[in-house]
Amino acid sequence: MDNKNLTNQYYRESGKELFEKRLHAKMQLKKFNDAEPKSFKERQIIIKNLLNTKSNRFFIEPPFYCDYGFNISIDDNFFANYNCTLLDAAPITIGKNVLFGPNVSLFTSTHAIHPEDRAKGWQCSKPINIADNVWLGGNVIVNSGVEIGENSIVGSGSVVTKNIPANVIAAGNPCQIIRPITEADRLDLTKAGSE
Repeated sequence: MDNKNLTNQYYRESGKELFEKRLHAKMQLKKFNDAEPKSFKERQIIIKNLLNTKSNRFFIEPPFYCDYGFNISIDDNFFANYNCTLLDAAPITIGKNVLFGPNVSLFTSTHAIHPEDRAKGWQCSKPINIADNVWLGGNVIVNSGVEIGENSIVGSGSVVTKNIPANVIAAGNPCQIIRPITEADRLDLTKAGSE
């Protein structure tokens, strides 16, 4: 992939090389998304070959969408619910024990602000980093260049336009910190039912 996609410079993705890489991803995603519900192994092989995974211990519910796949790095014990969209013109890094609710979308690309430049197809891509133990609720959107710190939770329907630090609960549009996660948030498992 052209280095400009990885260095925050403006580029146009209309070239043949990028088109062919997107087409390859779309063909693999069609196989993944159309596979029979009981074909767990087949789906896992398809998605593992498309993405940059560090583990076999992850699960993505179809349908799933991305631009390229190889720019998505997934660590151990990741779960994405239905209709996850990861637009990975720049790297997307997902840590260990991360949960995505349904309809979570991560967008690494931005388009030129001036309408004439935008009409010519100029865009810029910035990496997104999701640290270990993060939970993104349903319908969360994470914009280009954002980092979400370890252990944090982003509430459903939030639009994340700026970095979120570690160990907080954040929500809203635009997403803002609500409060820290503390020891008071621990479950009292003496009152929990049996599994």
